Amino acid sequence: MASLDESRSVLHEVFGFNNLLEGQEAVIERLLAGRSVLAVFPTGGGKSLCYQLPALLLEGLTVVVSPLIALMKDQVDFLVRHGVAAARLDSSLDGDDVKQVYREIRSGHLKLLYVSPERMAGGRFVETLGERRIALLAIDEAHCISEWGHNFRPDYLKLARVVKTLNVGRVLALTATATPDVARNIAEAFKIADEDVVRTSFLRPNLELHATPCRADERWALLVDRLKTRPPGPAIVYVTLQRTADTLASSLANHGFDATAYHAGLKDEVRHDVQERFMASPSMIVVATIAFGMGIDKSDIRSVFHFNLPKGLESYAQEIGRAGRDGKPAYCEMFACDEDLTTLENFAYGDTPTREAIGSLLEDILGRGVEFDVSTYELSNSHDIRSLVVETILAYLVLEGVLEAAGSFQSEYKIKAIRPIAEIVAGFDRDRAAFLKDVFKQARKGTTWLTLDPAAAALALGETRDRISKALGYLEAKGEITLQASGFRQIYRLNTARMEFAGLHDLLAKRFLKREEREITRVRGMLKFAHDNRCLTGRLLSYFGEDLERLCGHCGPCMGDITMSRPAVRERRLDAGDHQAIEKVQAMNHKAVQTPRQSARFLCGLSSPATSRGGLSKHPLFGVLTDRPFGLVLAAAETF
Repeated sequence: MASLDESRSVLHEVFGFNNLLEGQEAVIERLLAGRSVLAVFPTGGGKSLCYQLPALLLEGLTVVVSPLIALMKDQVDFLVRHGVAAARLDSSLDGDDVKQVYREIRSGHLKLLYVSPERMAGGRFVETLGERRIALLAIDEAHCISEWGHNFRPDYLKLARVVKTLNVGRVLALTATATPDVARNIAEAFKIADEDVVRTSFLRPNLELHATPCRADERWALLVDRLKTRPPGPAIVYVTLQRTADTLASSLANHGFDATAYHAGLKDEVRHDVQERFMASPSMIVVATIAFGMGIDKSDIRSVFHFNLPKGLESYAQEIGRAGRDGKPAYCEMFACDEDLTTLENFAYGDTPTREAIGSLLEDILGRGVEFDVSTYELSNSHDIRSLVVETILAYLVLEGVLEAAGSFQSEYKIKAIRPIAEIVAGFDRDRAAFLKDVFKQARKGTTWLTLDPAAAALALGETRDRISKALGYLEAKGEITLQASGFRQIYRLNTARMEFAGLHDLLAKRFLKREEREITRVRGMLKFAHDNRCLTGRLLSYFGEDLERLCGHCGPCMGDITMSRPAVRERRLDAGDHQAIEKVQAMNHKAVQTPRQSARFLCGLSSPATSRGGLSKHPLFGVLTDRPFGLVLAAAETF
C-alpha cells in the first residue's frame, strides 16, 4: 500500500504543489487504505486532486465519471503534458480517437480514463473495462444520483451496479452541492461509511455576497453601474435564457464592455473560442447560461452576477464558487426579480409527464414479457415524454423492484474493413474464420460501409448477440475494422410479483408531482433568500448543513444593506384573450395537445416530443402565453 509520504513526493513532482488542501489529505489517506470515500467540497475546493494523485499510486486503472466535457479535456491535457498516461472518451472524439483509447485501455497503458455517465451504462465499453483491474472509480457531480437533489440524472443510479460488475477496488464520490439528505443518499448507494464522509467548509471569506431585490426594468441599469464600479478583472453574468445571453452581451458590447455570450445554442467551435479567450483574458465578461463554468478552472474571476434568479441555492453556490479561487477578494451580486419565477417554474412544470402518458408507458413496458429491450428515444416519441423523463421512470421502476436492469446493447453496427475481408478472416483458425464469414454475410453492403443488425444476425446464425458483438470489438481493437455503433437499447427483466398496474400508475404520477413541487420550492426559496435581511453567508452554509458561529461580516446584510420591502409586482391573471387562446388550442384536436397539461405546455412554449415531431413549434399559438404562470394556464385548461 502506498503511503502519504509517497503521495507528497508525487504531489510535488507531478503537480508542483508542496502541500495538500484541507480535506484532501483525509480523502487520499482513506483511498490509499482501500476505503471508499464521499468528498463534499465547495466549488474550487480541490476535488480533482483527490483522484488524480491516488491514481498514480494505485495499481490498476482509475476511471473518472464526469458529465463535464470541458473538465475532461482540460484535466487530460494537463496530465498528458506532465507525463501521465490519461485519456478521455466523450462525444467530441472521432472514430479513430475512440479506437485509440480502446487500444490503450486493453494494453494496460492508461492510468486515468475520463468517461461520461452514459458510457458507463453497460455494453461493449463496460465489457472492455472488465478486462482491466479498476483500482478506483471516481464519480464527479455525485449528487446527481439522488432524486432528492437538484440535478437528478438516472444514469447515475446505474453506477452502483457497475461498481459490483467491475469489482471496483474503491469508490470516490465527489460533490460541491450535497445537502445532508443528499449526502446520505450518495453514501448509501456506494456503501460509504459515515466516518469516510469528508466535508470541508463552504465558507469563502473572500467572497462579498449581495442580493438586490428589483423589478425587471431596473436590472440593466444596476448591472451597468456594477460593472463600471466592480473590481477590475474577468466576470461572469448568469442568465436563464439563451436569447437573454445574446441580447445582453450585445448591449454590453455596445456600451464599451468586452462582453460576449455563451450558451448551448452556439456551435461547438464558437463555445470553444469563447472559453479559450475567457481563460486568457484579464478583463473579459461572459454572459452565460448555466452551460458555462462547469469544469472551468480560472482562478482570477473577480465578479459573478446573477442577472436572473438561479434555479436554487445549489446552483447559486456552484456559480458564485467560480469567483475568487485565487483567494483574492471577489464580488457576487444577485438581482432578485419576482418576474423570473414564471420562467423558472415553467421549466419545472415542463418536465412533468401527464398522467395519461405515464399510464400508456406503463402498459407498453409491462406488456413486453419477462425480458425485453427498449430504446428511450422510441419510448419518448411513442408516449410524448421527454427522453430524460423516460429514463427517470425506468430508474424509478428499478428502484421499486418492478424491473431489474440486465445490461444494454447496440442495435446496429456500421463496419468498414481496413483490408479485404477475405484477408482478415484468413488469420483465424477454421471455425473462427467460418463464423466471421457468416457474420459478414449477414451485413447489408453499402458503398463504403457494411450495416449489421446483431440481433437479426444472431437469430439467423443460431449464435448469441454477445458473441457477435465481442468478435466485432476484437477486430476493431486489432485495427482490422472501423466500427460505429448506434441504436442504444437497454435490457430489463420484469419482476412478475410486482405488477399491480393501478398502484404503480398512482405511485409514479405522485412521485413526479412531488418532484415538481420540490423544484418550485427551490426556485421560490431564492426569492426568500434575497428578501431576508439576515447574513447571506450564514444562511447559505446552513442550507448545506454547516453552522456559522458568528456573522460573516462580508455580505450585504452584514455590511448594512437592508431590504425594506419587496418591490410591487403586478399580480398575474389570465385575460379574455388568454382564455380564447386556450380554447383554440383545445379545439385543434391534435394528439400533441389532447390533455390540459399538454395544452398548457404548448401555450407556455414548452416543447415535447409530440409537438416537435408534429412541427407544432412553428404554430402561431405555440408559446403565446410564455410569460404567464404555468399553473394558471393549466388550471384554466382543465376547465374546458
